[in-house]
Amino acid sequence: MTKEGNIDKMKMVIAIVHDHDAQNLLEALNRDGFQVTKLASTGGFLREGNTTFLIGTDEDNLQELKEIIKENCRTRKKTIAPMSPVANTMESYYTFPMEVQIGGATVFVINVQEFVKM
Repeated sequence: MTKEGNIDKMKMVIAIVHDHDAQNLLEALNRDGFQVTKLASTGGFLREGNTTFLIGTDEDNLQELKEIIKENCRTRKKTIAPMSPVANTMESYYTFPMEVQIGGATVFVINVQEFVKM
């Protein structure tokens, strides 16, 4: 099944997910017929690996796409050790272990003005 449609209703979905969730999400998207471009990226605060997915879809399939992302990208808690100012810049320096939430997904939905496949 292909997820192509009317350009007037076309959306570009940018989903940034934790590397831990990326493979399961990719498999689920492919299984349901979504065409995906996968990019390696790095988070700013923890400097851990993320994966950014670029997904073009018709507006009619947008809710299904968001449900697939939600089902495959879980949040979890992680305790991170203190970092020394030598290993890091002063802006993000901390001296005690911290519990942070990781995982989940950050999703942007953008209207597509033009779509060309060459």
